[in-house]
Formats: sequence, C-alpha cells, structure tokens
Amino acid sequence: MTTTSPQGRTELLRPDRNPIRVLVVDDEAPLAELLSMALRYEGWEVRSAGDGAGALRAARDFRPDAVILDVMLPDMDGLAVLGRLRRDLNDVPVLFLTARDAVEDRIAGLTAGGDDYVTKPFSLEEVVARLRGLIRRSGTATARSESTLVVGDLALDEDSHEVSRGDDSIHLTATEFELLRFLMRNPRRVLSKAQILDRVWNYDFGGQANVVELYISYLRKKIDAGRTPMIHTRRGAGYLIKPGD
Repeated sequence: MTTTSPQGRTELLRPDRNPIRVLVVDDEAPLAELLSMALRYEGWEVRSAGDGAGALRAARDFRPDAVILDVMLPDMDGLAVLGRLRRDLNDVPVLFLTARDAVEDRIAGLTAGGDDYVTKPFSLEEVVARLRGLIRRSGTATARSESTLVVGDLALDEDSHEVSRGDDSIHLTATEFELLRFLMRNPRRVLSKAQILDRVWNYDFGGQANVVELYISYLRKKIDAGRTPMIHTRRGAGYLIKPGD
C-alpha cells in the first residue's frame, strides 16, 4: 500500500494500513541509530539489535517486513543469522550491509538468501531507496490512492473527503475534516492552538483557543470513542495525533 506523505514522498504501508516494520541489525550503535532515524522519517516502525542473538529475538517478537543486516556481527556471522531468520520468516526481504566489496563476498551473501546489499560507507538515501525497492517487490506494500493520508488505522482521502478508522467509516463536518487533515499531515508533531487557528480557521491567535478545544473534543468523540486514543493533548503546548499503541 502507498500514500503520499506530508513531505511529498510516496509512503509504503502494510495492507492493514499500519506502518512497514523494519529490523536494523548492526553492532555500530551510532550507525544503527542513523539508519533507524532515516527509516522512521519514512513513516516506518523500526527496531534495532546489536548482535545476532538479539536480532533473532527481535525478529520473533517484532515480525518485521524487512531486515537490514550487517554481515560482521560480534557473536555470529550475518549469513548465519540470515539462515536462522529464513526458518521463521521465509519471505522477509533482507538487505545486507558489508564492508567487504569483493565479488565473492557479494555472491556469498546473495547465495545465502540475501535480496540485496550495500557496501560501507554508504549514503542513507541509497539504503532507503534499495529497501523501498525490496519491499515493493516482495508484495508487502500494495497500491493505494496518493491522495490518502494514513496514521495507524486512520485513513483520510483528501479527494473524496472519506475518513475511516479500521473498517468503520467516519462522517466529519467540513471544519472537523480540515482540522483532522492538518493533524494527519503532521503526525507525532505537537501543533499549538495558534498554529491550528491559523491553518484551519485562517486567522491569528487572539483568545479563540476555546474554538480549537471544542473541535478537538468533537474529533475525539468521532475518532477515538471506544478505541485506543490517537489524538493527544500536551498541556501548555498543543495537540498531536499518532497511531494508537
């Protein structure tokens, strides 16, 4: 599934409209954190592990849709980790990270079941691009209208003005729709009342905070009622929307 992000990129989503899950396995903690940040910027859910044993535990618990796997790990070879991963997650695409650029090393990784590889040093953009290609080819992500914003199980079609959470359709007024669209274009970002007033009502903050509070309460009744809350208040700062935990 794909949709267009607030930054203009085409996001990949699972068929159930939840974020793609990626497991990053590398014993260089700063590098693993940089990779994780880049993948989270894509809107994906990320977990990391610093060794082979941790990778196997995380894979069993997390059930990733794709894996970034360093060949050189402190406790076992990345090829051995891949072999054990394939027993439980046979079809998960795996992108190898390797400091070795010899042809025989590339062949060994691909023969062992890896789907692609990049050599260190690499650009984060290249890793993300290669991983997106693997996910698309694996069939994990399927096509979806580019006009759709998705946060967790909440979807908003900017063209048809249809809104749904899970299998339930949600009817919103025009103002409620604009408020929700602004929140969903900025997932996990705290938006102040002044920002919301300026964007949704098109006038500067001037003591009208009660209007924002009122419409946030309307949205909560329609979006969150009887479900895990997605719309949150940060006291003294504003509001944000994020997938339900």
